Order: sequence, then structure tokens, then C-alpha cells
Amino acid sequence: MSDQRRLERFVRSTLRGAGESYEQLRGSADGQLEEAREAYRAAKHARSLPTDENDRAKIVCRRYAERRAVRLDDKYRPACFEADHPDCEGCLEDTYDGRIETW
Repeated sequence: MSDQRRLERFVRSTLRGAGESYEQLRGSADGQLEEAREAYRAAKHARSLPTDENDRAKIVCRRYAERRAVRLDDKYRPACFEADHPDCEGCLEDTYDGRIETW
């Protein structure tokens, strides 16, 4: 095999590896950017919820159809949130989208 062919194969494999690394990095960065946008959107709307004198969000619970004053955790989920419950998931989505019913 000539030196030129070896050099050509080396350059191609190096460029292919660099391209694959770039795509992985780009995909990771895009995912992180989307997560950051989602977190910002959630924080923006959750912080604008009306609160009581104890700084608890005043929401209407979709699960039990009652007024509640609840603390929000670091992911802006109400303290009464139960994962995988359809009403709780809907409440969380509404909180993030800024359309949660309040009082």
C-alpha cells in the first residue's frame, strides 16, 4: 500500500470520526438548550402565580376540584403533585404553560 493511500485513509477516518463527534455534541447541545428553554418557560409562568401570605401558590386542584394553597418544589411542581396521575400531569402542564386556574 502506498504512502499516499495510507494518508488518504487516515485523513478520511479522522474526518469521519470528527464528523461523528460533532453530531453527538450538536445533539447534546440541542437537547440541553431545549431543557433550558423548558425550565425557563416553567419558571416564568410558575413565578407569576398568585400567592398567599405564606408564599404558597393559589391554584385550583384539577384532581379534587378544590382551591389549594401549595408550595412549589424546585421543578415548580405543586407539593400535592403525584407523578403519572393524569389530573396531576395536566395540572403541571397547565402551570408550565401559564393557564392553570387560580383563585
